[in-house]
Amino acid sequence: MKSGLIKMAIKLTPNRLVIWVANRILKGIAELTKFRFDLDARQLYVQTRLYGEQDTIDVCFEGFGVFNDGGSYKFIVPQATSNRPWLNNLLSRIAGKAWQIPAMPPLEPQLELAAELFKTSPEALQKIR
Repeated sequence: MKSGLIKMAIKLTPNRLVIWVANRILKGIAELTKFRFDLDARQLYVQTRLYGEQDTIDVCFEGFGVFNDGGSYKFIVPQATSNRPWLNNLLSRIAGKAWQIPAMPPLEPQLELAAELFKTSPEALQKIR
């Protein structure tokens, strides 16, 4: 039930609100110009402009999820792309791998909720290295 309420809150949160909050936090570092988060399709698209730069940087994450492999929780991003070659090279080092989330007993219920909310598809699990 909790994950259902959180999913509904995520879907109802206006992108403009996310952009406004992010820009307040990132002031003097970067400006978030576009943001799109599709929880059902597991896609996150962000367009940002670094402070003092003219061009924007586009980043897209697809198929991300959290899962429990029996002993620990792991985070996966099967595919991540950008409009910058250097950032694509960096993203290729994290994409397709399962990243272990450090065990923190007080946060175990939140990790369980995150695993339910961002349940990893079987196809994504088959692609991990």
